Amino acid sequence: MRTSPIFSALGATALTLGLIASPAAASAEASTDSPDTAPRGGDTQSEALMNDLGLSSLAEAQKLMADEAEARDLEDTVREKAGDAFGGAVFDQDSGKLTVSVTDASAAKGLEALGVETRVVAHGEDALDEVVEELNDAESAASDAVTGWYADLQDDSVVITVLPGETKSAHELIAAADVDADTVRVEESDERPETYANIVGGVAYHFGGRCSVGHAAVDSQGRPGFTTAGHCGRVGTNITLGNGRGVVANSIFPNRDMAFVRATSNLTPTPLVSRYQAGGTVRVTGHREANIGASICRSGSTTGWRCGTIQAKNQTVRYSQGAVHGMTRTNACAEPGDSGGSWVSGDQAQGMTSGGSGNCRTGGVVFYQPLNPTLSQFNLRLFTG
Repeated sequence: MRTSPIFSALGATALTLGLIASPAAASAEASTDSPDTAPRGGDTQSEALMNDLGLSSLAEAQKLMADEAEARDLEDTVREKAGDAFGGAVFDQDSGKLTVSVTDASAAKGLEALGVETRVVAHGEDALDEVVEELNDAESAASDAVTGWYADLQDDSVVITVLPGETKSAHELIAAADVDADTVRVEESDERPETYANIVGGVAYHFGGRCSVGHAAVDSQGRPGFTTAGHCGRVGTNITLGNGRGVVANSIFPNRDMAFVRATSNLTPTPLVSRYQAGGTVRVTGHREANIGASICRSGSTTGWRCGTIQAKNQTVRYSQGAVHGMTRTNACAEPGDSGGSWVSGDQAQGMTSGGSGNCRTGGVVFYQPLNPTLSQFNLRLFTG
């Protein structure tokens, strides 16, 4: 049984440190970072990025994180400057630069002075998102062979994923949604997405099964708790975390995959996320959304601390329990029990694990529910430090 450096004193295997089960138990572990001494995300993720992204040195990993932080700020500037011509932005890990798509060539000239690469595209982010929404509206017409769809800003197209030999099913959905077939690309894959809850013992937090804590937050009345995946429990579900207790106060699944567990006893919020086998914690300082192409790391109670790259946003995923919309697509791995766990980029909270395909031995695709829509939907405030 894997144990978190922070929760081991309680005998729990929670991997994300959105909440500490009790102040006394947390301080009983000598190797645990306290809220006052825990390093920030930018100081602690370098080794994990080296391992999972194949970087050659700590300096290279640290430069990547610095470039990504600059790109997050820069996207806001170029989005405003490009106006209606803005077609999306993608971060390039090799060059450390942001590539901005525009739908009007005249808009590119003013953006290049800001230090970004530009390219002119036929469709752009807004048009692709409209196609995704039209496919969402026609979801009932999709066969079981269609596993999802998403806007691919790098290719300026919407990708529909289907099981091998089922391209016809994608074209049937395109016809039912009445979208422009020229904007759509079909990909075959034998990987079928699944949610990552697991009905086993030795859990991160109990709800009748096992999931992982997401990010500490407080509700509109100032009551503490944590975000997690909606498929981990319906409203009213009781959970245990070490010697702490909570109840699912808000939950949406399917359509979205978000929930808020309100603490009822012996749970104190912290701004920390466990790095598990990598050691230590990340201190979350905000929730600025990372760019497509940026590196990202996740924490979960089965596979611990894993990193990868953001591949796409606004993904529709078709699970057996129903479709979920607005997911972010990554190539970081996860396995059953990791559901609900936190995602961070640098020191910025990003979301909670939803599901995916594959595993941490062979790789795969993993989706997370973005945090910002969750905070807005449930009127929550992220607990930061």
